[in-house]
Amino acid sequence: MSSELYDALLYLEKEKGIERNLLIDAIEAALVSAYKRNFNQAQNVRVDLNLEGGSMRVFARKEVVDEVFDSRLEIAAPDAALINPAYEIGDIVEMEVTPKDFGRIAAQAAKQVVTQRVREAERGIIYSEFIDREEDIMTGIVQRQDARFIYVSLGKIEALLPQSEQMPNETYKPHDRIKVFITKVERTTKGPQIFVSRTHPGLLKRLFEIEVPEIFDGTVEIRSVSREAGDRSKISVHAENPEVDPVGACVGPKGNRVQAIVNELKGEKIDIVKWSDDPVVFVANALSPAKVVEVSVDEENKATTVIVPDYQLSLAIGKRGQNARLAAKLTGWKIDIKSETDARAAGIYPSENSKLNDQDDEFESTNDNLEDFFSEEIE
Repeated sequence: MSSELYDALLYLEKEKGIERNLLIDAIEAALVSAYKRNFNQAQNVRVDLNLEGGSMRVFARKEVVDEVFDSRLEIAAPDAALINPAYEIGDIVEMEVTPKDFGRIAAQAAKQVVTQRVREAERGIIYSEFIDREEDIMTGIVQRQDARFIYVSLGKIEALLPQSEQMPNETYKPHDRIKVFITKVERTTKGPQIFVSRTHPGLLKRLFEIEVPEIFDGTVEIRSVSREAGDRSKISVHAENPEVDPVGACVGPKGNRVQAIVNELKGEKIDIVKWSDDPVVFVANALSPAKVVEVSVDEENKATTVIVPDYQLSLAIGKRGQNARLAAKLTGWKIDIKSETDARAAGIYPSENSKLNDQDDEFESTNDNLEDFFSEEIE
């Protein structure tokens, strides 16, 4: 066996991150197996590799006994004494049994082991790299597609974009560059398998972290996201510093920050609302761009009844109930929307204990700004 194997192991240790000692142990085990298989030997043997010198020797290991029952595994005490008088009953005697034509078989076995271990190591490295990127965003290149998946190259591996995770308003062509959200990383017999999504709410969150420096550095925090991919999304933001406008930071100068995200999501409309720990305030904000006049809260059932002006009812509910549905997902509260006329007929409006009355000006200002932005900048 040539010393070139030693140089190859050094290279693999440096370039692939595979420990040399692990490879040597694997090669020795493979050589033992090859010796037994090719030379019909079932005895206990050990292979000694001298990689630097390029030599290889096979040793049979036999136990010193009084009476020999299996000559492949045992050696009589008198015979052992001829080798070395110091041997005693129970000792292990090693005898070299290297076949003359073992070199070719050994080289083939070593090659198979190294190839297999390199493949396993590469899979392990890729898995370790991507398991740390789970729930993260990456840019990939569309390679091909079939009835079930779009295959997206992430550099070292192809990720799977299932049909259910594809945006309905998008078409994908080979060589398209797209941003994807890594939803799951699995270790399989064929190597790591990466699943990605274009519809996951996490994609929207990561896009805001990229586009908005205040979110990236923690000045502004994303509290919740609700999304109907390809159509509309809502995101709630909060800043501990009262001097920071979290909504304005996300919208950006002339709306350029949110517009970049809208473009990436192929025109998906995005409502950015201010988070509040007060459900009355939060629910009213979440129904933006509709104006809200009153919110009553049922803490026990985690439900709210929202009253809006008659002319705002359809806007508050949204097309096919979308605005109300997204607001409910965003806040975690059930939302029942009524017009002022219906609320008066039901005897629930006006309410004496409305918590919203003192903050009408703030809500109207916030909703007006968002309504103007989304009508002028996005639509």
